[in-house]
Amino acid sequence: MKITLIVVGRLKEKFLVDGVAEYLKRLRKFATVEVREVSECRTLDEEAQKLLSLVPQGSWLCVLDVAGRQLTSEDFAAKISALTLNGTSNLTFAIGGAFGLGDELKRAADFRLSLSQMTLTHQMTRLVLVEQIYRAFKINRHEPYHW
Repeated sequence: MKITLIVVGRLKEKFLVDGVAEYLKRLRKFATVEVREVSECRTLDEEAQKLLSLVPQGSWLCVLDVAGRQLTSEDFAAKISALTLNGTSNLTFAIGGAFGLGDELKRAADFRLSLSQMTLTHQMTRLVLVEQIYRAFKINRHEPYHW
């Protein structure tokens, strides 16, 4: 399994850097994970173009979108499991910048996911997402972590 995170901006806060690094380290036993960062642009359309250029060919694309569908951790794990059972081995998750996602990126997505109805910074979203991906693998393997 290969997972690619395509994101706008770099993590700035030490606690976020450390948290994301910890979950990326934990994920290594389940998947190859790569983080590709792009700098903020003048427009959402420019950011969308940059992010789309980083999506590996043939990858399933999930964008993090406040207007997307909310899933429980179990449902998210089931979605990842179903994708792998159907032969999908490349998953890409896109996180936009502070002003959201360009329309072209939303249209290109195979799935639009909302982590919460609450507003999260795009940097905090990265931490929550990698934790939930890790949790999904633990759920799917019936391993302790998710009680």
